[in-house]
Amino acid sequence: MEHIYVLKNLTCANCAAKIEDRIRALPDVEAADFAIGTQQLRVRGRQVDTPVFKDTVQAICDATEDGVVVEPFVRTPKGSEEEEHHHDSSLTAIIIGAIVMAVTGFTDWIPETAERIVLVLTYLLLGWRVLWGAVKNIVGGQIFDENFLMAIATIGAMAIGEYPEAAGVMLFFQIGSYFEEHATERSRSAIMEAVDMRPEEVRLVNADGSVTVTAPDTVRIGDLVEVRAGDRIPLDGTVVEGETRIDTAPVTGEPVPISAGPGTAILSGCVNESGRIVVRVDKELSESMVTRILDAVEHAAASKPRIDRFITRFARIYTPIVVALAVLTAVIPSLITGQWEYWIYTALTFLVISCPCALVLSVPLAFFAGIGRASKEGILFKGGASIEAMRAITAVALDKTGTVTTGRFAVQSVEGTKAWDELTVLGYAASLEASSTHPIALSISEEAKARHIQAQPVENLQELSGRGMVGTVEGKRILLGNRRLLDEEGITGYPQAPSAYGSEVLMAVDGSYAGSISIADSLKEDTVEAVAGLRRRGLETVMLTGDNWESANYIANEAGIQTVRAELLPEDKLQEMAQLRREFGPVMFVGDGINDAPVLAGADVGGAMGTGADAAIEAADVVYMRPGIGSVLKSFSIASSTLSIAWQNVVIALGIKIAIMILGLVGYANMWLAVFADTGVSMICILNSIRILYRKA
Repeated sequence: MEHIYVLKNLTCANCAAKIEDRIRALPDVEAADFAIGTQQLRVRGRQVDTPVFKDTVQAICDATEDGVVVEPFVRTPKGSEEEEHHHDSSLTAIIIGAIVMAVTGFTDWIPETAERIVLVLTYLLLGWRVLWGAVKNIVGGQIFDENFLMAIATIGAMAIGEYPEAAGVMLFFQIGSYFEEHATERSRSAIMEAVDMRPEEVRLVNADGSVTVTAPDTVRIGDLVEVRAGDRIPLDGTVVEGETRIDTAPVTGEPVPISAGPGTAILSGCVNESGRIVVRVDKELSESMVTRILDAVEHAAASKPRIDRFITRFARIYTPIVVALAVLTAVIPSLITGQWEYWIYTALTFLVISCPCALVLSVPLAFFAGIGRASKEGILFKGGASIEAMRAITAVALDKTGTVTTGRFAVQSVEGTKAWDELTVLGYAASLEASSTHPIALSISEEAKARHIQAQPVENLQELSGRGMVGTVEGKRILLGNRRLLDEEGITGYPQAPSAYGSEVLMAVDGSYAGSISIADSLKEDTVEAVAGLRRRGLETVMLTGDNWESANYIANEAGIQTVRAELLPEDKLQEMAQLRREFGPVMFVGDGINDAPVLAGADVGGAMGTGADAAIEAADVVYMRPGIGSVLKSFSIASSTLSIAWQNVVIALGIKIAIMILGLVGYANMWLAVFADTGVSMICILNSIRILYRKA
């Protein structure tokens, strides 16, 4: 079973990694993942939801980081999140410390002994949490964390007589930590606000027609809610009163609003653009689209990519190496030059630089921002690993029906003969098909309606299984069906070459061929442009479909798809996937049908259209709420940007730290600059990460 806890006040990425490791080592725990973006700890195993287990997690947190509070996760209503005030005491200490440093730094009338006493007291005021954390960690057998390194560095500075330096560095460290925590929280809030479209209130329509404003979690299935023009749809439901246009872009990314009236199903999170409507609630808040999107983002944030795990492991090695380098720097040059104070001071700067928080924070926040950015575009990545895997993809395999095409039959052409014009042919066909619910029949009826052709009464209507229909319209015997039906009736004169694409419906009137109707699926609006975009990215495009070769080749040519594999059973698609992988390398498959679930699971990355079958969505790595190839292209762009920013953060963090180490060795860096290499770099990485929220996908 999986249980979710919230680790409040845990902003140290390195501490979070240690907490994860210790929880994973507990008996009965199969997996544990903490997402610094959501502060959620997801634990899978036996008895992980008990009070005893919660107390164990709290003890692990207490031994690692001060002030962390472990609570079971409860979805709180939007707008009711409690404000955290744990910064207040540190802000007071910073203000007092800054005043003391200013007074001691700009006056020379204070006796040296008194000044040292004041500086030591200021140091203790600013750094007592750091010192206490270091002591606890040493007792617990944990060293090389931020508290230990800062404590050793600043105590060492006082040991060589640098009292102002020790107090000043601790002040600068606290200022940097304060702003780093605020920057982390602000970035987290910015990302969550971008994906949290839950309503803060709902306008409930009472039995007497009056409206009551209430909390959304109190509304039940079957209740009626009012949605005014300009309001966001609060819950999934069906329009029962009023007509309007709905902007679905916040959920699906679709830029063109849709018309909605009585009977139209609408999703929460979309925006009512024009008229007032009344909606019957079909799903409660916990099951509505706005909550499902939020759940998906939070779950994805806890799924860590390989680069994140690599950086965490690297930080465990990197810190001891820098500490060892600091020791060597303190001893070897001092033995050679005799300048013990200078080289010890340089070594102390190395200790501050070696704090790994900026490095460990740099990657998960970038991926969290990328997941949030994708959700704004109606793209739900199921984890950072899905984003990472898309970088390696070299070929995109696409299902045809419902993915490349609309999945809805439509009349492509109507042809008559000299004796019967196309409008008459369409009218007779619509008359026979008026009572049928077959997709082909519905497409004929819709075409006739669009051309303002009225269906006529039909007598002696018969449906001939596997062949078509026969009936009498205006006293004429009408045959409507396939070639087999006309052959059986001895009808000649129809075209011998079958339609190049789609289904062909032939008609005969009173024993003579009268015309034909071509019916086929059609491309989605964005398919051609999106396929071209995939090819510009260097991706091979392939169609895998169960349809016949003629239909598959026709659609592939229209869409610009390079390779076609047709007449495939579900198991054949898996075999073709293996062949494509041998030909091109890692393959992404995009589909929407229940028969696509096996190949979605077997692909290097599986993408499912959000309008498709539940089994396909469950098996996929990426879900596209807007069902079009344009979303697939956009997901590649977002994945590429996310990975680029993650690596930028790593390079920034390591590059600045190494640069300041080199400056320290040649005498141009002090401990103040070393603190910037820790907390300052963290803020740079945070700001760089949230850039993706505002980039054009």
